[in-house]
Amino acid sequence: MTGIKTTSEKKLMLFSGRAHPRLAEEVASELGVDLVPTKAIDFANGEIYVRFQESVRGADCFLIQSHTAPINKWIMEQLIMIDALKRASARSISVVIPFYGYARQDKKHRGREPISARLMADLLKAAGADRVLSVDLHADQVQGYFDGPVDHLFALPILTDYIGRRVDRDKLTVVSPDAGRVRVADRWADRLGAPLAIVHKRRDPDVANQVTVHEVVGDVKGRVCVLVDDMVDTGGTICAAADALYANGAEDVIVTATHGILSHPAPDRLKNSKVSEFVFTNTLPTPEELEMDKITVLSMAPTIARAVREVFEDGSVTSLFEEQS
Repeated sequence: MTGIKTTSEKKLMLFSGRAHPRLAEEVASELGVDLVPTKAIDFANGEIYVRFQESVRGADCFLIQSHTAPINKWIMEQLIMIDALKRASARSISVVIPFYGYARQDKKHRGREPISARLMADLLKAAGADRVLSVDLHADQVQGYFDGPVDHLFALPILTDYIGRRVDRDKLTVVSPDAGRVRVADRWADRLGAPLAIVHKRRDPDVANQVTVHEVVGDVKGRVCVLVDDMVDTGGTICAAADALYANGAEDVIVTATHGILSHPAPDRLKNSKVSEFVFTNTLPTPEELEMDKITVLSMAPTIARAVREVFEDGSVTSLFEEQS
């Protein structure tokens, strides 16, 4: 007889970077496993060193790292961890990126600009990633930048279920904060059986995060408006959209977004806004100064954990959302 036969079983191992350990711990708890002990330190000049304290040879490895601030540091740490897994003979390397950094730079708006979302995919592939799992990518085409499987998870079922319980549906209107989010808002409207409105806005192409709101398309007078977006960064767009809705007679405004980036001056804007509630998921950590009554954070850990299990067991990630549609 030539060759050697083995009867070894598949082994799932879960790893976390230092960007958002609380989410990784929740996912581990949902899966019923422990995070692999990892030594990660910064040298004096900012270089990152990583070493896993258990053997990963032959294991299916899932590495969780959300790209929060300081974003470039955590991206680099993730790439280094992927490289370490590859060189330690991991059977497969799946990177779980709840918030995919640079996803907003998915195309060229003007000449001499990069497509940084594509560069991110190239870096992950070059480091050794076999598969990517992410939540609510800013643009669907980002999936095509990675030369391998991409599992695109959605927060819509969790967010819509919460809003459906929170608001009287007879008074509910779903609002898109700009033309780019209309498709997402339309899915919200279908799921909640609510009418749709749009806030028309224009950005200053030469000033980052500068937005001018022009008009509201749709009837919002006396309605409870739910503004839906994929992310809130400085809060300028969403707070200006909320002001426009109130100016047009909205009774109340609730803001929902998958990713609460909440860069400065978002904390002040959210605190001073007339919006009654901001609803985010925990794909990113919420700054401590924003732990207040009108901010609600819903957990994506059960969804991420189920997706990880489906991938590990060669199941269907798509079925997670088809059964909830």
